Amino acid sequence: MPQASPTIVRTVADLRAQVGAWKAAGDQVALIPTMGALHEGHLTLVELGQTKARRTVASVFVNPKQFAPHEDFDAYPRGEAVDAEKLASVGCDLMFAPSADEMYAPGFSTAINVSGVSDPLEGAARPQFFGGVATVVAKLLIQCQADYAVFGEKDYQQLQVIKRLVQDLDLPVEIVSAPTARSEDGLALSSRNAYLSAQERQIAAALPKTLRAAAQAVAEGGRIDEAEAAGKTALAAAGFGQIDYLDIREASDLSKLGPGPIGDARGRILVAAWLGKTRLIDNMAVG
Repeated sequence: MPQASPTIVRTVADLRAQVGAWKAAGDQVALIPTMGALHEGHLTLVELGQTKARRTVASVFVNPKQFAPHEDFDAYPRGEAVDAEKLASVGCDLMFAPSADEMYAPGFSTAINVSGVSDPLEGAARPQFFGGVATVVAKLLIQCQADYAVFGEKDYQQLQVIKRLVQDLDLPVEIVSAPTARSEDGLALSSRNAYLSAQERQIAAALPKTLRAAAQAVAEGGRIDEAEAAGKTALAAAGFGQIDYLDIREASDLSKLGPGPIGDARGRILVAAWLGKTRLIDNMAVG
Protein backbone atom coordinates (compact mmCIF):
# COMPACT_ATOMS: atom_id res chain seq x y z
CA MET A 1 0.00 0.00 0.00
CA PRO A 2 1.33 3.49 -0.82
CA GLN A 3 2.42 5.31 2.28
CA ALA A 4 0.80 8.52 3.53
CA SER A 5 3.89 10.56 2.71
CA PRO A 6 7.51 9.85 1.88
CA THR A 7 10.06 10.81 4.48
CA ILE A 8 11.76 14.07 3.43
CA VAL A 9 15.43 14.67 4.22
CA ARG A 10 17.40 17.78 3.32
CA THR A 11 20.99 17.01 4.27
CA VAL A 12 23.52 14.52 2.98
CA ALA A 13 24.08 13.29 6.54
CA ASP A 14 20.40 12.43 6.98
CA LEU A 15 20.23 10.82 3.55
CA ARG A 16 23.22 8.61 4.29
CA ALA A 17 21.90 7.70 7.72
CA GLN A 18 18.62 6.42 6.27
CA VAL A 19 20.21 4.63 3.33
CA GLY A 20 22.80 3.13 5.66
CA ALA A 21 20.08 1.76 7.93
CA TRP A 22 18.31 0.16 4.98
CA LYS A 23 21.50 -1.43 3.70
CA ALA A 24 22.35 -2.71 7.19
CA ALA A 25 18.98 -4.45 7.12
CA GLY A 26 19.84 -6.06 3.79
CA ASP A 27 17.76 -3.80 1.54
CA GLN A 28 18.95 -2.56 -1.84
CA VAL A 29 18.26 1.04 -2.82
CA ALA A 30 17.27 2.69 -6.11
CA LEU A 31 17.80 6.42 -6.70
CA ILE A 32 15.63 8.46 -9.07
CA PRO A 33 17.23 11.90 -9.62
CA THR A 34 14.73 14.62 -10.63
CA MET A 35 14.39 18.39 -10.76
CA GLY A 36 10.88 18.23 -9.36
CA ALA A 37 7.71 19.38 -11.15
CA LEU A 38 6.95 15.67 -11.20
CA HIS A 39 4.60 14.09 -13.74
CA GLU A 40 3.58 10.55 -14.66
CA GLY A 41 6.86 10.00 -16.47
CA HIS A 42 8.81 10.51 -13.26
CA LEU A 43 6.49 8.17 -11.39
CA THR A 44 7.16 5.41 -13.92
CA LEU A 45 10.86 5.79 -13.06
CA VAL A 46 10.06 5.27 -9.37
CA GLU A 47 8.00 2.21 -10.23
CA LEU A 48 10.84 0.81 -12.34
CA GLY A 49 13.19 1.40 -9.42
CA GLN A 50 10.83 -0.57 -7.21
CA THR A 51 11.25 -3.59 -9.49
CA LYS A 52 15.01 -3.43 -8.88
CA ALA A 53 15.27 -2.57 -5.18
CA ARG A 54 13.15 -2.71 -2.06
CA ARG A 55 13.77 0.96 -1.22
CA THR A 56 13.44 3.98 -3.51
CA VAL A 57 14.82 7.49 -3.07
CA ALA A 58 13.74 10.39 -5.31
CA SER A 59 15.91 13.47 -5.25
CA VAL A 60 14.22 16.80 -6.00
CA PHE A 61 16.72 19.53 -6.78
CA VAL A 62 16.62 22.22 -9.47
CA ASN A 63 20.30 22.28 -10.33
CA PRO A 64 21.52 25.83 -11.01
CA LYS A 65 24.76 24.61 -12.56
CA GLN A 66 23.04 23.23 -15.67
CA PHE A 67 21.30 26.51 -16.55
CA ALA A 68 22.96 29.33 -18.49
CA PRO A 69 22.27 32.91 -17.30
CA HIS A 70 19.68 33.44 -20.07
CA GLU A 71 17.80 30.18 -19.40
CA ASP A 72 14.72 29.47 -17.28
CA PHE A 73 16.19 28.59 -13.88
CA ASP A 74 14.03 31.05 -11.93
CA ALA A 75 10.93 30.19 -13.97
CA TYR A 76 11.45 26.43 -13.84
CA PRO A 77 8.29 24.94 -12.25
CA ARG A 78 8.57 24.01 -8.57
CA GLY A 79 6.13 22.52 -6.09
CA GLU A 80 7.61 20.40 -3.33
CA ALA A 81 4.32 19.63 -1.57
CA VAL A 82 2.70 18.41 -4.78
CA ASP A 83 5.83 16.42 -5.65
CA ALA A 84 5.70 14.73 -2.24
CA GLU A 85 2.05 13.78 -2.79
CA LYS A 86 2.85 12.25 -6.16
CA LEU A 87 5.76 10.28 -4.74
CA ALA A 88 3.50 9.04 -1.95
CA SER A 89 0.98 7.82 -4.52
CA VAL A 90 3.49 5.28 -5.83
CA GLY A 91 4.99 4.39 -2.46
CA CYS A 92 8.38 6.11 -2.80
CA ASP A 93 10.23 5.68 0.49
CA LEU A 94 12.34 8.83 0.71
CA MET A 95 12.48 12.29 -0.87
CA PHE A 96 15.86 14.03 -0.81
CA ALA A 97 15.26 17.77 -1.19
CA PRO A 98 18.54 19.59 -0.50
CA SER A 99 19.11 23.32 -0.70
CA ALA A 100 21.58 24.82 -3.15
CA ASP A 101 23.95 25.51 -0.25
CA GLU A 102 23.76 21.86 0.84
CA MET A 103 24.70 20.69 -2.66
CA TYR A 104 27.24 23.43 -3.37
CA ALA A 105 28.84 24.72 -0.20
CA PRO A 106 30.60 28.10 -0.26
CA GLY A 107 33.85 27.79 -2.17
CA PHE A 108 32.65 24.80 -4.25
CA SER A 109 35.04 24.67 -7.19
CA THR A 110 34.90 21.16 -8.71
CA ALA A 111 33.40 20.41 -12.12
CA ILE A 112 33.14 17.15 -14.05
CA ASN A 113 33.40 17.15 -17.83
CA VAL A 114 32.47 14.03 -19.81
CA SER A 115 33.94 14.72 -23.24
CA GLY A 116 32.98 13.03 -26.48
CA VAL A 117 29.40 11.93 -25.98
CA SER A 118 28.52 15.28 -24.41
CA ASP A 119 29.93 17.44 -27.24
CA PRO A 120 27.29 17.39 -30.04
CA LEU A 121 23.55 18.18 -29.99
CA GLU A 122 22.65 19.46 -26.50
CA GLY A 123 26.33 20.01 -25.78
CA ALA A 124 26.63 22.33 -28.77
CA ALA A 125 23.31 24.09 -28.16
CA ARG A 126 23.80 24.45 -24.38
CA PRO A 127 27.56 24.33 -23.67
CA GLN A 128 27.17 24.59 -19.89
CA PHE A 129 24.53 21.89 -19.62
CA PHE A 130 26.31 18.54 -19.37
CA GLY A 131 29.04 19.82 -17.09
CA GLY A 132 26.32 20.79 -14.63
CA VAL A 133 24.49 17.50 -15.10
CA ALA A 134 27.60 15.35 -14.70
CA THR A 135 28.67 17.21 -11.57
CA VAL A 136 25.31 17.03 -9.79
CA VAL A 137 24.64 13.41 -10.78
CA ALA A 138 28.08 12.34 -9.59
CA LYS A 139 27.39 14.06 -6.27
CA LEU A 140 23.95 12.43 -5.93
CA LEU A 141 25.32 8.97 -6.70
CA ILE A 142 28.10 9.40 -4.14
CA GLN A 143 25.78 10.95 -1.56
CA CYS A 144 23.09 8.28 -1.81
CA GLN A 145 25.36 5.27 -2.44
CA ALA A 146 22.42 3.57 -4.17
CA ASP A 147 22.64 0.19 -5.85
CA TYR A 148 20.64 1.41 -8.86
CA ALA A 149 19.90 4.79 -10.42
CA VAL A 150 17.02 5.21 -12.85
CA PHE A 151 17.00 7.67 -15.76
CA GLY A 152 14.52 8.11 -18.59
CA GLU A 153 15.38 7.69 -22.26
CA LYS A 154 13.58 10.97 -23.00
CA ASP A 155 16.83 12.73 -22.08
CA TYR A 156 18.76 10.26 -24.20
CA GLN A 157 22.06 12.11 -24.55
CA GLN A 158 22.04 12.79 -20.81
CA LEU A 159 21.57 9.05 -20.23
CA GLN A 160 24.62 8.25 -22.38
CA VAL A 161 26.69 10.89 -20.58
CA ILE A 162 25.77 9.40 -17.21
CA LYS A 163 26.58 5.87 -18.35
CA ARG A 164 30.02 7.06 -19.46
CA LEU A 165 30.51 8.96 -16.19
CA VAL A 166 29.73 5.88 -14.11
CA GLN A 167 31.94 3.65 -16.24
CA ASP A 168 34.90 6.01 -16.27
CA LEU A 169 34.82 6.76 -12.53
CA ASP A 170 34.11 3.15 -11.47
CA LEU A 171 31.08 4.23 -9.48
CA PRO A 172 29.42 1.20 -7.82
CA VAL A 173 25.92 1.74 -9.18
CA GLU A 174 23.91 0.18 -12.02
CA ILE A 175 22.29 2.69 -14.37
CA VAL A 176 18.79 1.62 -15.36
CA SER A 177 17.16 3.23 -18.40
CA ALA A 178 13.39 3.65 -18.70
CA PRO A 179 11.43 4.06 -21.95
CA THR A 180 10.02 7.52 -22.63
CA ALA A 181 6.55 8.03 -21.15
CA ARG A 182 4.19 9.63 -23.67
CA SER A 183 0.74 11.19 -23.89
CA GLU A 184 -1.94 9.55 -26.02
CA ASP A 185 -0.91 11.65 -29.04
CA GLY A 186 2.71 10.57 -28.63
CA LEU A 187 4.20 13.73 -27.12
CA ALA A 188 6.90 12.89 -24.57
CA LEU A 189 5.90 13.84 -21.04
CA SER A 190 7.95 16.79 -19.80
CA SER A 191 7.75 19.40 -17.07
CA ARG A 192 8.19 22.03 -19.77
CA ASN A 193 4.97 20.95 -21.53
CA ALA A 194 3.21 23.10 -18.92
CA TYR A 195 4.57 26.16 -20.73
CA LEU A 196 2.67 25.34 -23.95
CA SER A 197 -0.52 27.18 -24.85
CA ALA A 198 -3.52 25.09 -25.91
CA GLN A 199 -2.75 25.76 -29.58
CA GLU A 200 0.94 24.98 -29.14
CA ARG A 201 0.09 21.76 -27.35
CA GLN A 202 -1.84 20.59 -30.44
CA ILE A 203 1.06 21.50 -32.73
CA ALA A 204 3.51 19.69 -30.42
CA ALA A 205 2.07 16.32 -31.41
CA ALA A 206 3.83 16.76 -34.76
CA LEU A 207 7.19 16.25 -33.04
CA PRO A 208 6.94 12.49 -32.30
CA LYS A 209 5.06 11.95 -35.58
CA THR A 210 7.95 13.54 -37.49
CA LEU A 211 10.52 11.43 -35.67
CA ARG A 212 8.64 8.23 -36.40
CA ALA A 213 8.42 9.08 -40.10
CA ALA A 214 12.12 9.86 -40.34
CA ALA A 215 13.10 6.74 -38.42
CA GLN A 216 10.90 4.59 -40.65
CA ALA A 217 12.32 6.11 -43.82
CA VAL A 218 15.87 5.30 -42.73
CA ALA A 219 14.93 1.82 -41.51
CA GLU A 220 13.53 1.13 -44.97
CA GLY A 221 16.84 2.03 -46.60
CA GLY A 222 16.49 5.77 -47.11
CA ARG A 223 19.37 8.20 -46.85
CA ILE A 224 20.04 9.74 -43.46
CA ASP A 225 20.62 13.26 -44.81
CA GLU A 226 17.33 13.18 -46.71
CA ALA A 227 15.39 11.95 -43.67
CA GLU A 228 16.92 14.68 -41.50
CA ALA A 229 16.07 17.39 -44.05
CA ALA A 230 12.53 16.10 -44.48
CA GLY A 231 12.05 16.06 -40.71
CA LYS A 232 13.12 19.68 -40.35
CA THR A 233 10.83 20.71 -43.20
CA ALA A 234 7.90 18.88 -41.60
CA LEU A 235 8.43 20.55 -38.23
CA ALA A 236 8.64 23.99 -39.80
CA ALA A 237 5.44 23.33 -41.75
CA ALA A 238 3.69 22.21 -38.55
CA GLY A 239 4.45 25.52 -36.85
CA PHE A 240 7.73 24.97 -35.01
CA GLY A 241 10.23 27.81 -34.94
CA GLN A 242 13.96 27.39 -34.47
CA ILE A 243 15.21 23.81 -34.76
CA ASP A 244 18.42 23.44 -32.76
CA TYR A 245 19.03 20.01 -34.24
CA LEU A 246 17.36 17.01 -35.83
CA ASP A 247 20.09 14.42 -36.25
CA ILE A 248 20.38 10.67 -36.66
CA ARG A 249 23.34 9.51 -34.60
CA GLU A 250 25.02 6.29 -33.50
CA ALA A 251 23.04 5.14 -30.50
CA SER A 252 25.78 4.69 -27.90
CA ASP A 253 28.42 7.38 -28.54
CA LEU A 254 26.25 9.76 -30.63
CA SER A 255 28.80 9.99 -33.42
CA LYS A 256 27.50 11.25 -36.75
CA LEU A 257 25.99 8.76 -39.18
CA GLY A 258 25.28 9.12 -42.88
CA PRO A 259 24.87 10.88 -45.17
CA GLY A 260 23.79 7.68 -46.88
CA PRO A 261 21.81 4.68 -45.63
CA ILE A 262 22.32 3.54 -42.05
CA GLY A 263 23.47 0.04 -42.94
CA ASP A 264 24.09 -2.17 -39.90
CA ALA A 265 24.57 0.71 -37.47
CA ARG A 266 22.32 1.12 -34.44
CA GLY A 267 20.91 4.61 -34.68
CA ARG A 268 18.99 7.18 -32.67
CA ILE A 269 17.17 10.21 -34.01
CA LEU A 270 17.29 13.18 -31.65
CA VAL A 271 15.59 16.56 -31.91
CA ALA A 272 15.39 19.88 -30.08
CA ALA A 273 12.95 22.42 -31.47
CA TRP A 274 11.22 25.56 -30.27
CA LEU A 275 7.47 26.02 -30.13
CA GLY A 276 6.81 29.60 -29.11
CA LYS A 277 8.98 30.17 -26.04
CA THR A 278 9.19 26.47 -25.16
CA ARG A 279 12.06 24.21 -26.17
CA LEU A 280 11.02 20.58 -26.66
CA ILE A 281 13.35 17.59 -27.01
CA ASP A 282 12.65 14.00 -28.01
CA ASN A 283 14.31 10.96 -29.53
CA MET A 284 13.55 7.52 -30.94
CA ALA A 285 15.44 4.40 -31.98
CA VAL A 286 16.33 4.04 -35.67
CA GLY A 287 16.90 0.75 -37.46
